[in-house]
Amino acid sequence: MEGKYVSDPEWASIQPIPLNDGSETGAMPMATIAYSDDYIEATSYLRAVMAANEISERALKLTEDIIFMNPAHYTVWIYRAKIVFALNKDLLEELEWLNGVSLKYLKNYQIWHHRQVLMSSQDHFPTLPPKEMDFLMEMFAQDSKNYHVWTYRHWLVRHFKLWDSPREIADINSLLNSDVRNNSAWNHRYMLRFGPRSDEPDGGMTNSNGPPSEKGRLAVVDEDVVDEELQYAQVQIVKAPENRSPWSYARGVLRAGGRPLSEWTGFAQKFVLDKREQGQLVDVEVKSSHAVEWLADVYAQDGAAQESTAAEAVRMLNLLKEKYDPIRRNYWDYRIQMILGQEVLASA
Repeated sequence: MEGKYVSDPEWASIQPIPLNDGSETGAMPMATIAYSDDYIEATSYLRAVMAANEISERALKLTEDIIFMNPAHYTVWIYRAKIVFALNKDLLEELEWLNGVSLKYLKNYQIWHHRQVLMSSQDHFPTLPPKEMDFLMEMFAQDSKNYHVWTYRHWLVRHFKLWDSPREIADINSLLNSDVRNNSAWNHRYMLRFGPRSDEPDGGMTNSNGPPSEKGRLAVVDEDVVDEELQYAQVQIVKAPENRSPWSYARGVLRAGGRPLSEWTGFAQKFVLDKREQGQLVDVEVKSSHAVEWLADVYAQDGAAQESTAAEAVRMLNLLKEKYDPIRRNYWDYRIQMILGQEVLASA
């Protein structure tokens, strides 16, 4: 049975180069990959045109055929990009073609690298194409946590300086309204609001090489933005108190603004309610284990100076160890011992 290319007059001038798996020299391969006959034929013609450095429409069509048979074939993507630029093809048309490939193969890295190569051409894309974000939201509708799509979107923000783009925050709001547990969206939101910006000295951060306690702080703080994001995080926490993402986001926001965790003590206490009878503690109603951890951290920070606060920190850590996060029992034990050790040193 003749293959597609060997029977096509357009390819009569090409002598295909077969795959050399070592068997021609008498060495038997350890494991032979069961390629389809169509793929074996197409890649044999690919080797031939690449060896001749052919830049042509037929070579471009060949790359398309191979990509649809194996989108993970990174060499064919590199060759395709070379042809597209050499032939001065319409990159908007290439993006449209790429959209279909992306929706067919959702988890493929090479697709998104190719898209980044295209978008990196400032001659073709001095500004962001108007349909680009619409397509990314279409991709997120298929998988809102697709790592490759988020990585590409992070790159777009940096490349086109979109940190303050209204569309960016609007899309993130939409994604979080659909799924407040979308940790990828929370991460992107933090990058937009507080992440390093390449157009500012040291990325807009202060003490980037200093002690851990100083890292992540902004050199210049917009207090209104900090307040706005803390309020946003609180609203999302109320929706799902056991969702770690907004609690972690709030920690990052406070650090970026140079504010202490204790600023949220009152809010965290709403999720850890002591039940008392005749002045005696009889039970604790916990609505969020993350609030317990938050209070433990706040009390531990104050505990070195106040014995009663240290005792509260130990109480919170014991709640985590015994009931709300026992899988990290050893870690909570370590934290408790650190606090008790500080108490001993303070009383010595």
